[in-house]
Amino acid sequence: MTPVTAWRNAVFATFFTMGFGFSSWLSRVPHVRDTLEASTGEMGLLLLGISVGSIAGLLVASHVIHAVGSRIVASFGMIAVSGGLAIAGWAAEASLPWLVVVGFIVGGSLTGITDVAMNISGAANERALGKPIMPVFHAFFSLGTVAGAGLGGLCELLGVPLGWQSTGVAVATVALGLVVYRFLPEDEVDEHETPVTLGERLSVWKDPRTLLLGLLVLGMALTEGSANDWLTLVMVDGHGFSNEGAAFTLALFLTAMTVGRLVGVGLLERFGRVPMLRVSAALAAVGLLIVIFVDQPVVVIVGVVLWGLGACLGFPVGMSAASDEPRLAAARVGTVSAIGYIAFLAGPPLLGLLGDLVGLRLALLAVLVFVLLSLLTSHVARERTPAAAGTTGSAARQEDTP
Repeated sequence: MTPVTAWRNAVFATFFTMGFGFSSWLSRVPHVRDTLEASTGEMGLLLLGISVGSIAGLLVASHVIHAVGSRIVASFGMIAVSGGLAIAGWAAEASLPWLVVVGFIVGGSLTGITDVAMNISGAANERALGKPIMPVFHAFFSLGTVAGAGLGGLCELLGVPLGWQSTGVAVATVALGLVVYRFLPEDEVDEHETPVTLGERLSVWKDPRTLLLGLLVLGMALTEGSANDWLTLVMVDGHGFSNEGAAFTLALFLTAMTVGRLVGVGLLERFGRVPMLRVSAALAAVGLLIVIFVDQPVVVIVGVVLWGLGACLGFPVGMSAASDEPRLAAARVGTVSAIGYIAFLAGPPLLGLLGDLVGLRLALLAVLVFVLLSLLTSHVARERTPAAAGTTGSAARQEDTP
């Protein structure tokens, strides 16, 4: 196995583990709601802890990575994230909502930092391999979420307490994180290139393309994140599914996302970023409309699949576009991610409060608005030329689509 291949596999493992941890927890949201006897709005405020932590982590991610390197952040960050989720799991079983929020803030903040580090490592590996495989890395994240949702559904069926479930996940994550650390390389440093200064890292917040990429990712992050946070409750409260059926419906959504990301690599190579982003937004819109307005369970499941397929490419393509210029990749990925994660900050309480007023199904109309925002800003993800961005291979191809 070559060093680049070992590096690729380590990135695969990191993405998978990050998806697995949160999905295994979030698939038990109906159980947590019942245990805490919380309303829909209260659950939204509870989930806000993840978002607050994530935003805080993303805002400092580029500075932390600049100080210690993406290798340490990616490998040890996911270990710390699992610890925060274990705290939240035991707190939920003990009916201590304030401690659930503390665990979410710990896990969320480290998730924000770790997400940036693993996307930077993935983009660097993409350049080293000369292949546009970023969607495959995110597909492994989706595979992790599928496996995590499946574990959550199985634990729900078997009556396994969430505390024990999250602790088991944390132990496995510690073991994997130590293995991953061995194979992730140190960040590349070009001795002929001047170091990135604090001023340069902060200046990306004034760059129009970076900000528009953030809006693109914002819309698609809400499209994906609203399903992660609320799909199980939408299925239970809005469509009459059982808790177990809702957990496995979430697994189906995540499976559709995974398949879309695996197939999406070839489609991106053939058609380019912008057309595929537009198709993705259209699929997500159709799927949401079905889930919102259709009552037939079989058709609703079809809508969930379309929703998942539509949400699959927005985030990875946004990360690739933000990494087009390697020198400022950490700052741009951190900025784009921070803007995108506003969806996770505003999404849970907004949808929860709207759900209390009009029901969760109609509350999803707010998500549809953000899907249209992503559609309108999709042009900004156009591939950069080598002269403009320093990229190589297919990622450097200039699209013809305006």
